[in-house]
Amino acid sequence: IIIGIAAVIILVSMVNGMTGEIVSTFEDMGTNLLTVTITGRGSSRSVDAEDMIKLAEDNPDAILACSPSVTSSQTVKNGADNITTTITGVSENFAEIRNLTVTSGRFLEYVDIDRKQKVCVVGTYIVKELFNGASPVGQTLKINNAVYTVVGVLEEKGDSSQMSMDNCIYIPYTTASCFARISTYYFSAADEEKLDKATNIIDNKLYRIFADEDLYNISSQDEMIDIINDLTGKMTMILVGVAGISLLVGGIGIMNIMLVSVTERTREIGIRKSLGAKRKDIMSQFVVEAATTSAIGGILGIILGIIASFGVAKLMNLPAAISIGAILIAFSVSAAIGIAFGYFPANKAAKLNPIEALRHD
Repeated sequence: IIIGIAAVIILVSMVNGMTGEIVSTFEDMGTNLLTVTITGRGSSRSVDAEDMIKLAEDNPDAILACSPSVTSSQTVKNGADNITTTITGVSENFAEIRNLTVTSGRFLEYVDIDRKQKVCVVGTYIVKELFNGASPVGQTLKINNAVYTVVGVLEEKGDSSQMSMDNCIYIPYTTASCFARISTYYFSAADEEKLDKATNIIDNKLYRIFADEDLYNISSQDEMIDIINDLTGKMTMILVGVAGISLLVGGIGIMNIMLVSVTERTREIGIRKSLGAKRKDIMSQFVVEAATTSAIGGILGIILGIIASFGVAKLMNLPAAISIGAILIAFSVSAAIGIAFGYFPANKAAKLNPIEALRHD
């Protein structure tokens, strides 16, 4: 019972913590964010960056800003140091759309986009790896052997690790379009209430061009958060089900212990019955004993589960989100298992013949 309850609490806490961190990351990007992905190809069915930017400018009541985005993996060098990272081409509106903060220097400006200038804004991971943590503003680095000037450094979003959001380099999308085709656009709705209106405006525009909804996709942060919550919710149920097997095994153990107890205390049961104890009195005695045993195991399991959750979270570098609901459910289940598996031994004890029970040695 202790192991089963602790396992349930640990697993639920880990999943909740992971879900909270992912959802928080998406919310930091902006809850009014719309991501448009174009899969349609061909000269007769195409859309360019200017068309999408103009669409935002023509509908200021619903769409706040638009930024094309083109991503590619490139080798970045600074002197003898080099790394392979993701280069993202964006417009001057990208920082506002994705809630990015520049701590040193500046973000990309319209003139950078218009003149296809070789400038870049970097994350703190790039600063750490290529500039040894020193301010890189005004210095240069090479992207695909072309020299770019660093004009800004972004605020740290994660822990400046390779897998964090700090491993990023932003350059003008007009410059990055030579690496790959622009197929993604980020829109910022005027506010959350205008998300549907903004979506409809973009959808109508793209449908007029492609005449096929399969050639493009429009997704919002809310939809992605809902999908994440749904997936992690199902994962939690599966993990809890696996951990629940320990509770089932614990319940069987309690039943066997109580059956042995009934056998060992047969004479005691006979004495109680001879003194006037009714069947329900014997039943309640053994059911309460089984439920108490299970409940004590549940309490110890809760304590162990909470302590272990923080320990595991620290080892895995994840936040632990202790669920009060999981604790209450786990304790209730442990008590219910004690009652359910204690019923059979209690029923056996209650059915004993008092005379034969007194003769038992």
